[in-house]
Amino acid sequence: MRLAPVSTQRQVRQLPAVRRGDRGWPLLGRAFEYARDPAALMRHQWEHYGPVAPFPFLGSTWVFLLGPSAVETALRNADKAFVNGPAWGELVGPFFQRGLMLLDGTEHHLHRRIMQEAFTRDRLSGYVELMHPAIERGIAEWADRADFRCYPALKELTLDIAADIFMGGAEQTSAQEMARVNAAFIDCVQAASGVVRANVPFTRWGRAYRSRAVLEDFLRSYLPAKRRTRTDDLFSVLCHIETSDGERFSDDDVVNHMVFLMMAAHDTSTITTSTILQLLGQHPEWQERCRAESLALGPRPSLAELDGLVSLDLVMREALRLRAPVPVLARRTVKDTVVEGVRIPAGTRVAVGVQFSHLMDELWTDPERFDPERFAPERAEDRRHRYAWAPFGGGVHKCIGLYFGGAEVKAILHHLLRSRRWSVDPSYVAPLDNHSLPFPTDGQPIDLARI
Repeated sequence: MRLAPVSTQRQVRQLPAVRRGDRGWPLLGRAFEYARDPAALMRHQWEHYGPVAPFPFLGSTWVFLLGPSAVETALRNADKAFVNGPAWGELVGPFFQRGLMLLDGTEHHLHRRIMQEAFTRDRLSGYVELMHPAIERGIAEWADRADFRCYPALKELTLDIAADIFMGGAEQTSAQEMARVNAAFIDCVQAASGVVRANVPFTRWGRAYRSRAVLEDFLRSYLPAKRRTRTDDLFSVLCHIETSDGERFSDDDVVNHMVFLMMAAHDTSTITTSTILQLLGQHPEWQERCRAESLALGPRPSLAELDGLVSLDLVMREALRLRAPVPVLARRTVKDTVVEGVRIPAGTRVAVGVQFSHLMDELWTDPERFDPERFAPERAEDRRHRYAWAPFGGGVHKCIGLYFGGAEVKAILHHLLRSRRWSVDPSYVAPLDNHSLPFPTDGQPIDLARI
């Protein structure tokens, strides 16, 4: 079991060479294998190379870091060898440029310190109050029928929530325009798997360049009004917050952060909520357990009350373990470093395999099985290693919106549990598209009925 870190310099080894059978296709490398089943690919790399595994991908040789100790080294980044910007920039940089995830060092610290003012406990409580009307409007339109495709419905719902909370509502924006914005976010996210990395028509990157322009135009049209008037939505908050030293965001900063935050807020929440709907549909005993807790609350619970939904919290943690919304985190080394006894040269592209740690036999009891109780205090399997469970990353780049996202997912499920029942065939396995963030290509059908 390769979990213990190397402690002495004489144990340092060179990065292993790529085996002939692991080189994949010319130019593409093993991109097809990753897209088909990332967890299976990571397990293969772990078994053949250990915690530091070479990975040919889209014309470059990346290095997979696998297992919680290797993940911890990269995310804690004690020797400042790993950076975000150049790594994510190569995948989606032109489309989420200067978002918080793509900043490093002093600049990242400054922007995060300013942005943290938008995610205080008091502000989160206010955001929760704003969520409930948007959720009620959205799910009221869901059809009560067999074979209801929940993923696209959730995608629309979470974008509406983001519009309400992040922008103070978009009543003046037509449904057609919001659909255009949603499609633009999808194009920008899926650029990560583009083979041609230039603004070339009919390619993923070409579509993403046009879609980034759509998002910028959309947000800049609201910017003057947000600068003039203070309101409680996130867009306005970003326009007006400042540190005790008087540091504030420029117009470009606000737009860049809004593009990234709106993508992160509705994409990752959609993935997690749809996963929970599948799991609760296949495990009705857990659905009823969660429903009993929600029925004990009012229709619009506070942030503190959402935090108290113990069973739903266990289910959410288990869903994040089984299907991490961001299964791999990108990094680049800026100097030579050693991970688990293997020297990684400066300039190496690194894939931090968070998802693999979530499925390791060494860390979890029967890891492929849905078992929310593994997170209960008496078992606490996630405490077996500090990075056994890390769906939000770690270190200075840990997701700034993790508490917002958790509250949003719980609020959506709370409303659904109080008004609907649903079921999913126990044998159903979601056919996932893993080219960027994982999503079910069949729309994830559920049999939905009103209570």
